[in-house]
Amino acid sequence: MTNPHEGAAILAGWRHEFVPGDAALPSLLMLHGTGGDEREMVALGRSLAPGAAILAPRGRVSEGGMARFFSRAPDDPFRFPDIEERIDELAALVRAALIEFELGGRPVYAVGYSNGANAATALMIRHPGLIDGAVLMRGLLPMPASRDLDLSGARALVAGGTADAMIPEEMARDLVATLRARGADVTEHWSARGHGLGQDDLDAASAWLATPV
Repeated sequence: MTNPHEGAAILAGWRHEFVPGDAALPSLLMLHGTGGDEREMVALGRSLAPGAAILAPRGRVSEGGMARFFSRAPDDPFRFPDIEERIDELAALVRAALIEFELGGRPVYAVGYSNGANAATALMIRHPGLIDGAVLMRGLLPMPASRDLDLSGARALVAGGTADAMIPEEMARDLVATLRARGADVTEHWSARGHGLGQDDLDAASAWLATPV
């Protein structure tokens, strides 16, 4: 931040909710899927990690009236033309929140579903070290990860669906392999479900978040 007002201005530029929490617990950056919002992600964060501080922004891209964190090309749902710009904006929000909400000194984990999972992965790739890890539910590798990217020290839970018609299993497995190859500590959870989440996915996420580092 270049001045004391910049952080507040960045936060004001996002629709978001913040819930203070126990400083002894990790903070959660809750990132919704296409058409979701910050309210549902606050509720999810409270259920996954009771007592944790929660920052839940609403994506600033609209796709047919549905909020997303970055756009996708009309002719290719796996091409994201503005992802770098949008993830840089998300990173600026996280940096501002760390200061404005005095979250320093505790781990910060993103918890993302679908488009939110992809945004969390892109945040780890483009701004390594900004967050300490992520729960990636029904996500893929949204952008290339350079060979010299060092994610050692970062943790991730990848929760994939073997019957997911939106994110094919091989794409989720490529995400796992790429994060591991860059040094991240990756835990896998595979559900027989499709793109929707089940209680098994939520239980896996809650257990992962509660695991001491």
